[in-house]
Amino acid sequence: MSQLLSAIEKAETIAIGGHVRPDGDCIGSCMGLFRYIKKNYPDKQVCVYVEEIPDAFDYLKEEDAFCEKPSYDLFISLDCGDEERLGDAQKVMEKTPYVLNIDHHITNTKFGNENVVKEASSTCEILYGLMEEEKLDAGIAGALYTGIVHDTGVFKHSNTTKETMEIAGKLIDKGFDFNELLDQTFFQKTYLQNQILGRALLESMLLMDGKCIISALRKKDLDFYGVTGEDLEGIVSQLRNTAGVEVAIFLYETAIQEFKVSL
Repeated sequence: MSQLLSAIEKAETIAIGGHVRPDGDCIGSCMGLFRYIKKNYPDKQVCVYVEEIPDAFDYLKEEDAFCEKPSYDLFISLDCGDEERLGDAQKVMEKTPYVLNIDHHITNTKFGNENVVKEASSTCEILYGLMEEEKLDAGIAGALYTGIVHDTGVFKHSNTTKETMEIAGKLIDKGFDFNELLDQTFFQKTYLQNQILGRALLESMLLMDGKCIISALRKKDLDFYGVTGEDLEGIVSQLRNTAGVEVAIFLYETAIQEFKVSL
């Protein structure tokens, strides 16, 4: 039995937390695990603690996921390299007697009572290996697939391995519409998102003999276009598509002289 299933079976109340400004892997892993527990452990009480999920991921939202209990037996941290990145969920974790930390970032500080931290394309890929494959359904599989495709740039990044592709294929076999999923969360852009992407491309600069590209947007730019952080998904990947570029860096201002950096 995996560390995940063993911890779940010992707990009655479970909290799941992800990092601030959640991306596809964070949302996919949190909601995939929530769905797995609800389906296979219906007697367990489970709540998810993540910031507001962007509209593009509406298909992953569950009305009863974002509840709140006074205390929990188990806190499961997903896709989060350190305690501070949990945001408000850190307070919930600190009051919970047992913490299971599951992550794929090599910089993870291993802050849990038990840590499943290893190199993989995504936290969703690690989760798949901790679950019982025959107990997955289309909803769980779609959530895990979401995290894998977002953290691999639809299987373009160097973190994509043979195992990653095999897992993705097994998830597709569960029967969700993976083409619609990719269109909705990765490729389709609103008019405003296309405008801010164009601004980021116009403001970009090549460095290191063309091997590095960097772009930055100030908060006043975001306010002018009426966009938020969730509208900036995919910009760093588009910068990376520039011929000759090996590293792309995108920064945007979240508060005065405070920046979110995507590398």
